[in-house]
Amino acid sequence: MEAVRIVVSGMWLQEAGSLSSGNSRLLVWLVGLIALGMIVQAVAVIVIAAGAAKASKRALEIADDLRTKMMPILDTTHSVLHDSAPKVKIITENLVETSHVVRSKAAEFDATASDLNMKTRAQAARVDGMVTSVLNTTADISDSLQKAVKVPVREFTGLVNGFKAGLDVLVGRAKEFGRGRPVAPPPYSRDTEL
Repeated sequence: MEAVRIVVSGMWLQEAGSLSSGNSRLLVWLVGLIALGMIVQAVAVIVIAAGAAKASKRALEIADDLRTKMMPILDTTHSVLHDSAPKVKIITENLVETSHVVRSKAAEFDATASDLNMKTRAQAARVDGMVTSVLNTTADISDSLQKAVKVPVREFTGLVNGFKAGLDVLVGRAKEFGRGRPVAPPPYSRDTEL
């Protein structure tokens, strides 16, 4: 475009008598080409403007259609949110209160479990002491019974052995009595039979 201006300016500035028929023909062609370019530009701008108008009209139709379809949804959503806001507030308050109750009950349960654990340990220690005492007493009674039974049994066994020895001596003398020799009694000591 800049080149065309330079050429036209150059032709225009020539001297008045120097315009030849070849140059004037070239000038007419050049002016025709410029006019044609401007017409093409005008048509292109008109086509673009018409396309933009159609696109704008279509975009407005889509926006209007979208608005008509979305408005009931938005109204419903707004009313649901408006109606549920107090309910959500009540739910959150209930959750906070429930959380506090659960914490306090957990603390009570922990205290009860600790107390129960302490009492259980004390009772276990007490039962252990009782069982140990019973076992020790049983062992003492068993020892006492053994001593109480062993001593009389030993004495009774000694008496029985002494009686048996005495009978053996008497029976032995009675057998020897008819033979004519005296039988010496066996040596008897209390220590050997016990």
